[in-house]
Amino acid sequence: MHAMQYDITLPADYDMGIIRHRVASKGHLLDDFPGLGFKAYLMRERGRDGSPVNQYAPFYLWNTPEGMNSFLWGPGFQGLSDDFGRPEVRHWTALAYEDGDAAGAVARAAVRHRRRVPVSARLPEFAAELADEARVLASKGGAVGALAAVDPRTWEAVTFSLWDHASPAGTGEVFQVLHVSSPERAELGRGRQW
Repeated sequence: MHAMQYDITLPADYDMGIIRHRVASKGHLLDDFPGLGFKAYLMRERGRDGSPVNQYAPFYLWNTPEGMNSFLWGPGFQGLSDDFGRPEVRHWTALAYEDGDAAGAVARAAVRHRRRVPVSARLPEFAAELADEARVLASKGGAVGALAAVDPRTWEAVTFSLWDHASPAGTGEVFQVLHVSSPERAELGRGRQW
């Protein structure tokens, strides 16, 4: 599995209703996309939930690299690039995914926590800790799901969780969830992925 995200930071006075409308009118286009575990259409608004910026920042968990490639090299991502400029796309190898106790609920919020893998970290133990962190997040009330992943090029770790309420648990940046496309969520591998 591959996690992927890009952030589009918008001007402080940007009308975020434009992003809401974009997702309302186009979000369903990935509801049946092959290879996609889920895409969470995320945004942050300046001054809300501690956000210093207005931002559109979709987060993906891919079941297959073919699905990810079909999206990145297809008309959907090209349309986004035409509208906002081509964003830098971060991606991580998924170490663990867990359904939460509210797995069937509509996600309302998300939390992303990024950090560097310490140079002194023993990689097997650190990976196990990240997988445990995803499991603990998923066990909290209102969790829809949680994952942990690492980019071994930059040695950045990310934990990401979806919540059925607007006041999520966990440490990190809080996002509003506008829509979730999850055509292959049932096929995502659960637990540790090594």
